Amino acid sequence: MTRRPSAPMPDSLRHFMRAGQSPARSVPCPHCGVAAHQPCRVRATDRILPDVHPARRSDWARQTACCPHCQVEPATACHDNGRPRLTVHTRRYQEAKEVA
Repeated sequence: MTRRPSAPMPDSLRHFMRAGQSPARSVPCPHCGVAAHQPCRVRATDRILPDVHPARRSDWARQTACCPHCQVEPATACHDNGRPRLTVHTRRYQEAKEVA
């Protein structure tokens, strides 16, 4: 049998194959340190988690969408009266889901 070299996967097909995954997996996880498109893990046991860490979901929303609550651009942290927040506003999660 002849072996054929593998061809690169087109982006449209790659997106379809990842459709069941959380869109937050498109960014690296700041909590467990895994790369983009990899599942989050428990650092102590290296067990794969079924969902992403909240910090990863927050980073994804921060990078993807503008915040309708505090009116900041993507990649800018949300704030409460000038004080930066560690997480993003709930409305920014909703906006990021719509953008995705």
